[in-house]
Amino acid sequence: MNFAIGSSKSMSAVARIVLGITGLSGLILCATARKLEPDPRGFGTHEQLGLTPCNFYQWTGRVCPSCGATTAWAYVMRGNLAEAITANLAGTLSCLAMVVLVPWMLLSACLGRWLGWSPGVRDVLILGSGLLFIALLDWLRRCLT
Repeated sequence: MNFAIGSSKSMSAVARIVLGITGLSGLILCATARKLEPDPRGFGTHEQLGLTPCNFYQWTGRVCPSCGATTAWAYVMRGNLAEAITANLAGTLSCLAMVVLVPWMLLSACLGRWLGWSPGVRDVLILGSGLLFIALLDWLRRCLT
């Protein structure tokens, strides 16, 4: 990982566009999560977006690994981290990451250079794998409680 503060490593036009679109998408996700009312069950908040209830839950009576992620985002965007973690730890962490990364992505895209960190494929794989591992462990916790 390259954590050079004020890195002047410039990025291509394609990278700027992709990073800008990703940052705007993250901003829209955060704004949408803020407008949603967290479901008191700890899952099901996504149904307010017109999406269907979780089939896994309907078939098994148990939550799936992603159950509660939208609810966790809605709680995080209200500053209620305890409820967010209870709903879905990986969802909580992904929302917190997005809150931090959106300004970084948008500013980096606008300036045309990476600010503070130039992520590589290895970085993305490590972070993604870590989040997946946390999601599976948290799912096990929620299934056993």
